[in-house]
Amino acid sequence: MSGQRPYVIRGSVSLPEAELMWRFSRSSGPGGQHVNTSDSQAEVRFDLAATEALPEVWKQRALERLASRLVDGVVSVRASEHRSQWRNREMAATRLAALLAEATAPPPKPRRATRIPRGINERRLREKKRRGETKQGRSGKDWG
Repeated sequence: MSGQRPYVIRGSVSLPEAELMWRFSRSSGPGGQHVNTSDSQAEVRFDLAATEALPEVWKQRALERLASRLVDGVVSVRASEHRSQWRNREMAATRLAALLAEATAPPPKPRRATRIPRGINERRLREKKRRGETKQGRSGKDWG
């Protein structure tokens, strides 16, 4: 795949083209009679455990988060939506980049608990009280 944009994971880090292992097979998707003769399904495999392309911190994070998807440290993504092998190849590589971007993202900052201002709380309680009194007035117990 020469002359093609690199699949950026995040920042200046992108998927190393040399480390991607491709496999093509017959797709079960659309294509009519043509589908039986062409290998349009694309599967891309990336050895996450052995790669040097990712920073070590990212690599550890990804290995941890994708543990259920890995087979011997290798992550694989498949695409067969399109009739064209080239488009399926593009889809698979894009999906792999997105998957790695999500898996290497830093953990979210912990939430800091904040107190509700007293005035807001008091106003809420006053409103509840007034609402309760309104509803109390609807019951017909004082109607002789």
